[in-house]
Parts: sequence; C-alpha cells; structure tokens
Amino acid sequence: MTLTRLEHSIFEKTVKPYALTGSAIIGALLFAAPLASCKRVEYPDASRPETARAYPPASRPVAKLAGNEWSTETARDNRGEAEEIMNAAGLKPGMTVADIGAGEGYYTVRLAEKVGADGRVLAQDIDEGAIKRLADRVARDALDNVSIKLGAGDDPRLPENSFDRIFLVHMYHEVREPYAFLSRLRAAIKTDSDGGYSKDSGEVIVVDVDRPFAQHGIPPKQLFCEFEAVGYELIGFMERPELGGYFARFRPKGDALLPGKIKPCKLDPKAG
Repeated sequence: MTLTRLEHSIFEKTVKPYALTGSAIIGALLFAAPLASCKRVEYPDASRPETARAYPPASRPVAKLAGNEWSTETARDNRGEAEEIMNAAGLKPGMTVADIGAGEGYYTVRLAEKVGADGRVLAQDIDEGAIKRLADRVARDALDNVSIKLGAGDDPRLPENSFDRIFLVHMYHEVREPYAFLSRLRAAIKTDSDGGYSKDSGEVIVVDVDRPFAQHGIPPKQLFCEFEAVGYELIGFMERPELGGYFARFRPKGDALLPGKIKPCKLDPKAG
C-alpha cells in the first residue's frame, strides 16, 4: 500500500507512536500471564466481622451455636438453679440487669420477678428467631419490666453505664470474638458514685461448664485469662456441678484497654 504524503504524515503523528512491535507484544503477554494466573490471598481476618478486626482473634476453639433450650425449665427449677445463682450474684429488688444469650427466656422471666416492678431486665440474643419467641413470651406473661434487644456476635449492644449485673449463662463458650465482646460489654457495667469500680459497682456473672470447648464448655482457667486480658478481675468463684457447672463473678479493674494493647491468652493444650 502506498501512502500519500498527507497520509504518511498522519500515520507518523497518530498511529505509529502507539503501535507495538512483535517483540513488544510478546513482552506484554509474558508480563500479563502471571497476573491472569494469580490466586487471591486469604488473610486470617477474612472470616471475622470487620467490627472485630481491631481486636485479637480468639486463641481457642469456639463451640458452635447450640439450641436455646439448655435443659427443661422444670428440671432446672427442681435443682434450684436460677434461685441459687441469683442469690449468689447478690441480686436485689430495683436492680437493672441484662440476660445475654437469653434464648427461650428461662433466666429472663426469673430475673424479672427477682428485681421486681422497680427493676429492669434487658434480654438479649443474637438469634432473631429466639428473640421473637422471647418477645411473645414476655408479652404473654405481661412482664412490663423486660425489654428485648438483638445483639451481635462481637458486641452485646448494651447502653453504657447501665447495669448492676450482666448474666452470661451457658453461652460464653460460644462467643466467637471474646476480646471484642468483653471490651464492649465492660462499658455497659454501672460505675460507683465516684465513677470507678468497687463493691458498689456492677458485675458480670458467668455460669458455664468445665469441659472441652467442643463439648460446649470452657475451662475456668481459660475464662479467667480472657476476662483478665481485657481488664476485669475475678471477685468470686464456686463450682456447682449439681447446678450445671460453675459460677464466676467479675468486675472491671482500672482503665479500659485499647484493642492493640490486649494480649490474647495462650490455649491450654489440655483444654481441647
């Protein structure tokens, strides 16, 4: 093909500067080939909620969510479980309490009766179905001092400086983000008249079972370590297998730790 002088001039100014030679084309293809075959790198945080990633991950297995009916209510009442746990927690009329992982409401309805008309109970769960069933039960039983709230796996979503007691009954071993969860829980605990933590401030009450994580339990040593790592102190403990496990009381100590300052616990190899 023969180009006129005008066509040759246009080619030199527009097409030629962008044309690839044979060797340049081969080089470009060689450079692109590895990119096309790259696989996405999976980071450890990929399966964690974004809201929890600033905190250390759990350094232990986490039990799968179990059914909300831990045992029949009649069987638990026959053992005197709720009454003894509430007494051990120092529960009194007029207190404001939270029932985390409330499920079908075994503790919720008994807490409501214990704190009386002048007290308040906030029942929380992350299972929307359980929350709906519990709301129906609360309405049916006319429990006017009970509120219902949907929480998240890494955040109980409780109002700050509000609770005299927060109950975690047979559920802590299922918390997938213990450090984020406990850090956010701490803010909801009521402070004393000086704005600090003492015998007059709020507490967290844990009831769980000393057995391997895969069997829906958590060894007390691991429980103590995780609470301490986030800035709590253990103020009471008793083993009561006839009531379905052990009982522990915690209170915040000192200032809240920033996520980057939290040192995760090492897993006890015997814990399973």
